[in-house]
Amino acid sequence: MAAEEGPGLPRERALTRALPPLLIVVGVVFDALTPPQFTASPLFAAAPLIAAPFFSLATTVATAAVSCVAVLALRIDNHGGVDVEVVTSFVTMLTVGALAVVINRVVRRGDARLASARSIAEAAQRAVLPQPDPRIGGLDVAARYEAAQAGAFIGGDLYAVQDTPHGVRLVVGDVRGKGMGAVAAVAVVIGAFREAAEQEATLEAVAQRLERALAREGTRRDGLDAFEGFTTAVLAEIPRGDGTVRLVNRGHPEPLLLRADGRLCVLSPAEPALPLGMGDLGAWPDRADETDFPPGSTLLLYTDGLSEARDARGAFYDPAIRLGGRIFSGADAPDALLSTLVTEVIDHTGGGANDDMALLAVRRPVTPSD
Repeated sequence: MAAEEGPGLPRERALTRALPPLLIVVGVVFDALTPPQFTASPLFAAAPLIAAPFFSLATTVATAAVSCVAVLALRIDNHGGVDVEVVTSFVTMLTVGALAVVINRVVRRGDARLASARSIAEAAQRAVLPQPDPRIGGLDVAARYEAAQAGAFIGGDLYAVQDTPHGVRLVVGDVRGKGMGAVAAVAVVIGAFREAAEQEATLEAVAQRLERALAREGTRRDGLDAFEGFTTAVLAEIPRGDGTVRLVNRGHPEPLLLRADGRLCVLSPAEPALPLGMGDLGAWPDRADETDFPPGSTLLLYTDGLSEARDARGAFYDPAIRLGGRIFSGADAPDALLSTLVTEVIDHTGGGANDDMALLAVRRPVTPSD
């Protein structure tokens, strides 16, 4: 999930930004109240160096200029004129000011490159994991991708929602591994899902298409670029009009069904199955589990970044326990549910989650006929 700033970080940044003028003021007071042999030059030198990474070039230059003028004026006043020590102090401050300008330029170029990289990463996320519409196939939908690392946008977690002739089909998954290899696997899984969701008559056949897509991509790649892992996933199908949901779980955390009255059901698979990409270990038929999905209920699918989030004592965040008895109603219930989960995970971990988190919530609305 996206990393949040700690509660003290804004105050620390404000204090850091206030340091340059504060150092100059303290330097002037120190120099005025102490004998001539004492000097506040270190305080004046620190001011532009601290300003360099946090302020603009103009502010950095202004801070350096004020420090140079203050040093020159105070040293002349203490020494009764210009001598070697005064010139040395002034040249030292000019050198420090020039160094501060160089630091400012280096930091700003680095910030520009980082902003460019973040823009590219955000565009990649939107292309691979586009935000679903809030209303798909008559269902209320919300999705979140929360990266554990600040500034990161996409990793190995995935989700997709598609309205098909067979009903609304969904997938939430977690690719083993990190980096570009995981992102490539995410693209393969989502691409195969979108094609299979339209073409295959059953959810079981969709799962088999994903299995074959990962196996095919794995044989196409070799060396360090080869797929070394697997993908846990839950596939769901919500047919139109019959009030049910079908699930195929391939080694993934169990989805939750939150009913309109606050009751919660953990949708455990009748037969455990291996994750996608492990077909070499054996072949078995996928079997979809079917359960009621009454009006007003919300289906929650998530990755283990939610269920394995730990607090400072090592205790896991358990969504089944946390959500039991709570009611999320209305068309914005999926979004409210996901916002609640994100907030509670941040509080539970103290903002230090160590794994990405993909969340997908789908609600069957209550209609007049219900």
